[in-house]
Amino acid sequence: MGRAFEYRKATKFARWDKMAKAFSKASKQITIAVKASGPDPDTNVLLRRAIQNAKSVQMPRDRVENAIKKAADKDTSNYDEVVYEGMGPHGVAMVVESATDNTQRTVANVRSYFRKKEGSLGTQGMHDFLFSRKGVFYLPLDQVSDPDEIELEFIDFGLESIEKEMVEEVGMYKIYVAFQDFGNMQEALEKADIKVEKSDLERIPTVTKELSDEQIDDVLALIDLMEQDDDVTNVFHNLA
Repeated sequence: MGRAFEYRKATKFARWDKMAKAFSKASKQITIAVKASGPDPDTNVLLRRAIQNAKSVQMPRDRVENAIKKAADKDTSNYDEVVYEGMGPHGVAMVVESATDNTQRTVANVRSYFRKKEGSLGTQGMHDFLFSRKGVFYLPLDQVSDPDEIELEFIDFGLESIEKEMVEEVGMYKIYVAFQDFGNMQEALEKADIKVEKSDLERIPTVTKELSDEQIDDVLALIDLMEQDDDVTNVFHNLA
């Protein structure tokens, strides 16, 4: 059928694979939130965030509802949230977040990924001084008419900064808060009827590392390998 057909097929499969991984991550986030504070989003701020993030990756409503129902079932296996830290190639610090029902499998996989790409798995807490954990809210541009006004309005709820950035080729405003202020900010934005595209807890590097293009490719290859693992939910690094 020709090279063009094969290219289109490969592109479509890659898109489906990315969507499947996004749905899997969203389902795990819902499960963890329900296990932590129950299946009612009205009283569970973590679940509201998980549902919001599921919508941002276009997860169908019935799949969201099924994930909540399944997580509320006592027979559902628990996911443990486990964080791994290590050094990637060329001395890049990496933090790998996972949600797993088999920690032995996950740690073995993560260790093997580091080894394959000339890195090494380290000890938990080794990068505490290199990353600052922040709550990040992604707002569509039409939700912010005046960034200075938003900053004044929400500073009492923990807003540290608001920045305009391109996120996957889409313009967004990103609001940053301290880890402990995440819930306060989420509730404040909800009460103000400001639409949030998605929100997350991220690890922002305090010190970054400059590398050559070739060295950057080595680091990105490891990140890609990590992100293909179904147990891995986030990979953070201090690559500039």
